[in-house]
Amino acid sequence: MPKKNPFNYSFTSFFRHNVNGGMLLMIVSVLAMAMANSPWSSYYLGFLDHPISLIFGNFNLLSHHGNPLTMASFINDCLMAIFFFHVGLEIKREILVGELSSVRKASLPILAAFGGMIIPVIVYLLIEHVSPGSKGMAIPMATDIAFSLGVLSLMGKRVPLSLKIFLTAFAVVDDIGGILVIALFYTDTIQWTYLLTALGLVAVLLAACKLRINKRAIYAILGIAIWFLFLQSGVHSTIAGVLVAFTIPARPSLKIGKYIDRIRYSINTFPKTGDESMILTNDQIYELKNIEEASDKVISPLQYMEDKLNGLVNYFILPLFAFANAGIVFSGEGDLIGTVTLAVAFGLILGKPIGIFCSTWLSVKLHLVSLPDGVNWKSIFGVSCLGGIGFTVSLFIANLSFGSANTALLNQAKLGIIIGTIVSGIIGYCFLNFTLPQKEALD
Repeated sequence: MPKKNPFNYSFTSFFRHNVNGGMLLMIVSVLAMAMANSPWSSYYLGFLDHPISLIFGNFNLLSHHGNPLTMASFINDCLMAIFFFHVGLEIKREILVGELSSVRKASLPILAAFGGMIIPVIVYLLIEHVSPGSKGMAIPMATDIAFSLGVLSLMGKRVPLSLKIFLTAFAVVDDIGGILVIALFYTDTIQWTYLLTALGLVAVLLAACKLRINKRAIYAILGIAIWFLFLQSGVHSTIAGVLVAFTIPARPSLKIGKYIDRIRYSINTFPKTGDESMILTNDQIYELKNIEEASDKVISPLQYMEDKLNGLVNYFILPLFAFANAGIVFSGEGDLIGTVTLAVAFGLILGKPIGIFCSTWLSVKLHLVSLPDGVNWKSIFGVSCLGGIGFTVSLFIANLSFGSANTALLNQAKLGIIIGTIVSGIIGYCFLNFTLPQKEALD
C-alpha cells in the first residue's frame, strides 16, 4: 500500500467540516432572496437595520464612534471578523505543517491562485472600467472553499485526494489575496491612535506566543480589544481577526510522548474499588482531572480554536452572513442586470478557470512545478472551473466596494456573484463527472 502523507490529515479534516456548510449557504441565500422580494421584505430589512448593543456600564462594545452597530454591520464587521480569524488559523496551520509549508509544496497552488486572481480582474475591467462600477474589480477574485468542496464531494470517492488538496490549497491562497485586497484598498481615513494601540496589543500577543504562553483566555480577551480598536481605526475590522490568528500558539504545552507517559501512569495508578459504584472517590476524581488536564495541554491553542470554531463558522456565521447579504431586491432603483452583473459573472465563469488553468499549465511547462500524483490536465481544468464558485468573500468585497451608498450597483454585483457561482459549479461538476474515472480513486 502507498504510504500516506501525515499532513494530508489537515485537508481531509477540513474537507469533512466544510462540504455540508456549502449546501446550507445555498439554501439560506435562496431564502434571503425570497424574503427580500416578498410581502415580508420590510421585516427582513428591519432586521438588518435593527441596532444592537453589548453594554458594560457606559461602554458599548458593539459601537462605532459612539453609534450602536446595526444587525447588518454586526454581522459584517463582528461575526465576519471571527470568520477571518478562523481563516487565519487555517492559513497559519497550512504554512506550518500543511501544503503551504515549503516552497515545493506551496509553489503550485500559489501560482495557480495568482492567475486565478489576476485574470478575473482583467476580465472585469474589460467589461466595466468606468467608475464607480470599476471599484468592484476585486469581487471575482475569490473562491468559496465550502461551496467548491461541496460540489466536488458530489462525485464521492472518484475524486483523488490530491485533487481535493489542490483545490483547497489554491482557495486558501485566494483567501490570502482577498485579505490583502481588503487591507490595502478598502480602508477609510485612518485613526492612527486606535490603529497603533491595536498593533501594540498584537505585539503583546506575539510576545506571549514566543514565550509559549498558551492561556487561551489571554488571546481571546486581547483579541476582542484589538477587534474593537480596528473597528474604530478605519482599517476594516476583519483584518484584526487575521492578525490575531497569526499570534495564536501552534505548539502544545505538553508533547505527545510525555502525554502518553502521564496517561499510562494515571491509568496504572487509578484507584480501584471493590464495587461499581456510581459515585467516584476523591482519589479517582483527582486522577481523572489529571488526565483531563493533560489532554487539554497536548492540544495546541491553534488546533483547539480551529476545531471549536468550525461548527460556529460553517453553520451559524456564514449562513447568517448569506442571509444578510444575498437578499437581492429585484424591483428597485436602476437596472438589476448591468455591466457590473456581466463583469462579475464573466470574471468568475471565464476569468477564474482561464487564470487558474493557464497559470498551472505554464508553470508545469516551464518546469517550475509538477502536477500532483493522480491528477491530469482534464481534472485540473474541471477544478479550475470550480474555482469560479465565489460566494462568501466575493459578497463581502461587493459590500465593501459599493455598500449602501450605491444599492443599484451592489444588487448588480450580488446577482453577478450568484450567476457566476451557479454556472461555474454546474460546468465544473459536469466536466469532472464526465472525465473522472468511474471507479473510486485511491487516496
